[in-house]
Amino acid sequence: MPADKFQSVDEYIGAQPEPVHATLERVRATILKALPGAEETISYNMPTYTLRGNFIIHFAAWKRHYSIYPASQKLIWSFKKELAIATLIKNTIRFSLSEPVPTALIERIAKFRVKEQEERVKRKMSAPKRGTPKLKAR
Repeated sequence: MPADKFQSVDEYIGAQPEPVHATLERVRATILKALPGAEETISYNMPTYTLRGNFIIHFAAWKRHYSIYPASQKLIWSFKKELAIATLIKNTIRFSLSEPVPTALIERIAKFRVKEQEERVKRKMSAPKRGTPKLKAR
């Protein structure tokens, strides 16, 4: 992956080797289809998708694979059989550039990430605020 600082997803994809462009465009289209209304940005110097202000998913190109980030343990467990075609390292899902893009799987992963983020926001909103004094019962 080039070390340039990318300003857009088009620029990111354009900087990758020519044979990879179609694969990355397919991944991009799949994520956008799964996340209607998502904002497409660059974060951590890779394509990033946010929805309603919440980070959902990144993808990145490498020499022999492309990766989807992040993959929680819950996500990995939920897609265990389908992810047999991928390499899993920590919170990263790696797909080979020499294989067809698993669009249905990527779409389901993106939608799953939305649910994970919504659950995280709900937990955060319902957690007691730090530094807020608790009222004592009389």
